Amino acid sequence: MSDERDMLRDTVSALVEKHASPAAVRSAMESERGYDETLWTLLCEQVGAAALVVPEELGGAGGELGDAAAVIEELGRNLVPTPLLGTTLAELALLAADEPDAETLGALAEGASIGTVAFDPDHVLNGDVADVVLGVDGDRITRWTAFEAHSLFTMDPTRRLARLEASETTDVAADPGLADLAAILLAAEQIGAADRCLNLTVAYTKDRVQFGRAIGSFQALKHRMADLYVLVQSARAVVDEAVAAPTATSAALARFSASEAFSAVAAEAIQMHGGIAITWEHDVQLYFKRAHGSAQLLGPPRDHLRRLEAEVF
Repeated sequence: MSDERDMLRDTVSALVEKHASPAAVRSAMESERGYDETLWTLLCEQVGAAALVVPEELGGAGGELGDAAAVIEELGRNLVPTPLLGTTLAELALLAADEPDAETLGALAEGASIGTVAFDPDHVLNGDVADVVLGVDGDRITRWTAFEAHSLFTMDPTRRLARLEASETTDVAADPGLADLAAILLAAEQIGAADRCLNLTVAYTKDRVQFGRAIGSFQALKHRMADLYVLVQSARAVVDEAVAAPTATSAALARFSASEAFSAVAAEAIQMHGGIAITWEHDVQLYFKRAHGSAQLLGPPRDHLRRLEAEVF
C-alpha cells in the first residue's frame, strides 16, 4: 500500500472522528436526504472522495480502485451514511463509454451531483437522492434520462435504498464488469465495519464485569474473539487481493468472505454484549442490521458461492 493511500485513510479517519460520531451518524440517517450534507462536502472538497476514480483530464483525481476502496472502508467502519459508493459506481459506468460525458463526470467528481447504478431496480443505492442513474441491462450499460424514485423502508437505517422506474434510457457502453467492481467496493466497506464491530466488542468485554472479573478474561470468550479476529483478517486479505487484481472470481471471493466475516462478527457482538445490544440506544444493533442488509445487497452470499462452484465443478 502506498504512502499516499495511507495518508488518504488517515485524512478520512480524522474527518470521521470529528464529524461522524455515533450521534451524528444517527442524525444523518434520519435526515431528509439520509446523509450529512456538510460531511459530504468536506469529503469531496478536502479529500476528493468522489473524484478518486475519475481521470484528471475529466476533472477527477486520477486515482485507482484501491483509493476508492480505502475511503469506503473507512466510512464503513463507523457506518457513515454517504452517497459515495453509488456515485463511484456511476462514474465507473460512465467511464466505460468511448467518449465519456465529461460534464456529468465533473459534477459527480465535485460532489455537486449524486450518482448510482441500478443493478436491481427494486433496490438501488441512494436512489431517492440520485441525480445521475445508470442501469445494467444485460451486457450493456444504459443511462436513465427520465425515471421515478420511490423510497423504501429497509432493515438497515444507515443505508438508503429506493425502487426506481425508468421511462427513458440511452445506451452508454458495453458493461465492463460493473457488478464485480461493485462487489469489491462493498466488500471493502464490510471489512471496515466488521473490524470496528469486533473492536467495540473487545473493548466492551474488557469493561463488563461479571463474577468479579472482566468477562474478556474468560478463556471461552478469548477463544471466540481470537477466532473472529482471524476470520476478519483472512477476509481482509481476500478483499485486498481483489482490489489489487479485480476479476469475476476475486470479486465473488471477496464478497463471500466479507459477508460471512461481517455477519459472524455482528452475531457474536450481539451475544457478548448481552441484552443491551438489541436496544435502539446501542450502536451494535446498527452493525448487526448493516451486516445482514449488506450481505443481501447486490446478490446474497449464496449467489457468489454458486459463481465460484461453477469454476470448480
